[in-house]
Amino acid sequence: QVQLVESGGGLVQPGGSLRLSCAASTTIFSFRSMGWYRQAPGKERELVATITSGGSINYADSVKGRFTISTENAKRTLYLQLNSLKPEDTAVYYCNGLSRFVDMEYWGKGTLVTVSS
Repeated sequence: QVQLVESGGGLVQPGGSLRLSCAASTTIFSFRSMGWYRQAPGKERELVATITSGGSINYADSVKGRFTISTENAKRTLYLQLNSLKPEDTAVYYCNGLSRFVDMEYWGKGTLVTVSS
């Protein structure tokens, strides 16, 4: 079975930075794409950033220029670097992976990011 486990969430002040990690139980190559989604209090889950197996990256307009998605394939880990954080970035952040070879989508359990002074 494939598992995704997020870590790195916590409390940070506005303007601060944080790095989230998503550890996968299988090679990153097994996914046609991976991404980060978030769900703020009282809101629906939304796309933050995605990266394909070919290296194409897409960001939500709200985080473009502030967040960076990347992978470290040897460690089977997906990252999200969050810079210039705003209170509206407060949310549970979820790791997502879409299989290249089967019709399966995987989700982590989420990690909470709170941006507050």
